[in-house]
This record gives sequence, C-alpha cells and structure tokens, in this order.
Amino acid sequence: MVKISVLQHDPSVHLPARPGDPTPTTRNLDPLMHPFARARERNRALNAAKMDRLFAKPFVGALEGHIDAVEVLCKKPGSLSTVASGSWDGGVILHNVSERKHIRRIQGAHKGKVSGLCFAQDDRLLTCGVDNNIKLWDATPQNDTTEQRPLSVYPGKSPFNSIDHHRSDPLFATASNIVQIWDETKSAAISNLTFPTSTETITSVRFNLSETSVLGSIGSDRTFTLYDIRTGKAERRVIMQMRSNALAWSPTFPTTVLLASEDHNLYTFDVRQLKTPTKIYKAHVAAVMSCDWSPTGLEFVSGGWDRTVRIWKEGQGTGPEAYHTKRMQRVSSSIFTADARFVLSGSDDGNVRIWKAKASEKLGIITARERAAIEYRESLKDRWKHDNEVGRIQRKRHLPKPVYQAAKLKRTMLDSRAVKEERRRKHTRAGENKPTAERKKVVITEQT
Repeated sequence: MVKISVLQHDPSVHLPARPGDPTPTTRNLDPLMHPFARARERNRALNAAKMDRLFAKPFVGALEGHIDAVEVLCKKPGSLSTVASGSWDGGVILHNVSERKHIRRIQGAHKGKVSGLCFAQDDRLLTCGVDNNIKLWDATPQNDTTEQRPLSVYPGKSPFNSIDHHRSDPLFATASNIVQIWDETKSAAISNLTFPTSTETITSVRFNLSETSVLGSIGSDRTFTLYDIRTGKAERRVIMQMRSNALAWSPTFPTTVLLASEDHNLYTFDVRQLKTPTKIYKAHVAAVMSCDWSPTGLEFVSGGWDRTVRIWKEGQGTGPEAYHTKRMQRVSSSIFTADARFVLSGSDDGNVRIWKAKASEKLGIITARERAAIEYRESLKDRWKHDNEVGRIQRKRHLPKPVYQAAKLKRTMLDSRAVKEERRRKHTRAGENKPTAERKKVVITEQT
C-alpha cells in the first residue's frame, strides 16, 4: 500500500475564531524579506516622475500695462504680493501679484527708460533713469487720476544705470560713471566711491544683505568691485574675461555673490577668495541678463537673451528648470517672490509674467492626505534619481527649437575646442602646455 503524506493546517490559523471576526492574515512586515519590494518601489518612483512632468504647468499669468520693454523689477521688503516694474517707456507700475491688479501707475516717471528701482522705508519707492534724475515716490495705493508728483527729486550729472537702498539707514547707492552714496534728506550725493585708475561705466550696484556697509558693483570694463562706505573707497576689484550684466548677494551666505555674465554662464564667488569662482552654472545659450536669489538661498533664477527663464539649484551647475513661451521675448529682469513659491520675469514684449518656482506644484488648498502623498512621491524620486529611466524622465526638458539648435551648436564648438587644445598639448614638449581648469580661466587679475 502506498504511503501518502498529507499537509495539514490548523483551521484556527486561517479561519476567524468566531463568526463576525476578521479573517487572520499572516505576512512578514520586514520589507527586506518581500521579494517584490524594490520592484514595486521603483515602479512607484517611475510613476511619480511621470506625474511630475505631466502636471508641470509653470505659467500662472501675466501682468500687463507697459507699452514697451520691461527693464527692471523689484519686490517690496516685508510684502508677499507687492512688486514694482519699470519700463523703457519711462513708466513705473506697482503690481499686486496675488490679485493681479495695479496698485499704482506712474506714467512718464522719467524721460527715457527707467533703469533702476528700489523700495525705501515707509511705503516709498526710489526710481532712477537715463534722464539724470532720481525720484522718490509715494508707494501707497492710489487712483490713476491722482496727481502724480514725486516726493523728492535728486538731480545727477550723468545717466543712472542702477539704484539700491540701504537695509536700515536712510541711504541709497546709485551707479553711473561712478558709485555714489546719497542721503534721502540731502539733494546732492554725500560720497563718491571709485577705484583708482577706473574709467568704466557702472552697470549695477547692490548692498550686501548682512554686512550692510559693504556693496558690490559691476562695470562695463568686465570688473566686479567691492566698496565699503565706512572707509569711503573701493576695497578690491577683479577683472573677468567677459563683462557681467547683473549681480545678486545670497540671502543666507553673506560672503556669496552671484554674477550673470555675457559669456552665457553664471558664477558664484566667495568675496574672501575672488581669484576663482566657487561654481559655474552652464545652460543658457545667449547672454544672461538678470539673476536673483530665492529667499531660502537654495535656488536662484536667471533670465537671458535666449528668451528663457531658468531656475537653478544652488551648487548644481547644470540641468536647471527652463521656462519659455511662444510670445516671450528677451528676458531683461527676473526675481523671486518673498515666499519663494513664484518667479516673475520682465521681457522685451512689455509683459511681466508670473511662474511657479516648482512647475508641478498644486495651487490652492492641499489636504493633509495630499501633502503626505506629495512628500512620499518626492522622497521616492530622490531615492531613485540615479535609476536610468527615472533620471531621464526627471532631467528631460522641452526647449524651443532655436534654443535647442543653439545649444547643440555650442556643444559642438566647445567639444572641438577641447579636442584642439588636447592635440596642441600632445604635440608640444612635455610639461610646457599644461591644461587649465575651467574655473581658473574666468578671472584675469585681482586688484587691491
């Protein structure tokens, strides 16, 4: 007779003990023991990356009103919604970003373009232009029919290119052929700051956000200069390969300054060591015209002549977020809002556009359950970013055809230049022609 072995299970293990009780389940809660745990998690990360690109709709709206190119933008300190814009038509508009309305509109604030804007204390706005005048305006909400007269006018001797206000004192700095320090209560400059043997035109000036007596400027002769208003003179200056178009001080690291250059790149410098930049940011295919830090200091925005707005992560020199529209022309100004959630850009077509800082972010009320799901998806994307497919989806960005073709051509030119240098090195005596690091090529000389 054949002996049969039978597997017998105790019914109490897999059947409810009493009618109405839940059916007992046995499973190993250790995720390392599950055979499909990693496969399932990778699939979720892949879906999260796809959803992120699917819902990436960064454009929020446009603030209209200017009839010519928007030259400058500035946000009001301590306010989440108030932003001022200045145009080539000489007009200045104060916008409420959250309601997308005009708070105040000043027609013909200057003859010619408005080249600089900054907010002063007590709801006042300082503007400067190429008509050799600085004007102080009341920035409180008013009707367009109200008589538009400045509170003060400060006449200058040459066209002004930039203006910035001291963080706490009633002082402001202007950039023309020299850097000048002004007091709000006096009609003439109280101090002239210049570097000996300097003959350049200063294109932008900015006070340091932490060490408020220090300010930096960039000039048309490819220089970046540091001044101290306590000593009343220029402290240090570096001459670069190409000229810079904009500068911005980091809000979290007082010694870090960001420069937007004519050579399509952005550079961060530590002002204690100006011989080499700490990081080079490469993606634009034309001159970078503007830059601004996020209030968190973890990101910054740049706008360029290539008609794109790019959002960079601090420390990551490639692969920024790229925003563009069919109608947007060359971007001359770009800023972050004070809550770091939105980016504003001003371009040659006369529009101020509002973009989301995170393209796929949901606007409106988010429930706790939604927030938990969003955070879980973010952690999955971060954990699986080195996976080939997940990383490719996260990095992929659509660019306009002219920008894509220009980037392709630029890559070819840079590659051929590198090959040429390598061949030249190969055919010279050993040790004569040593390769130079990219960061060491940026600064030509440092002067004190």
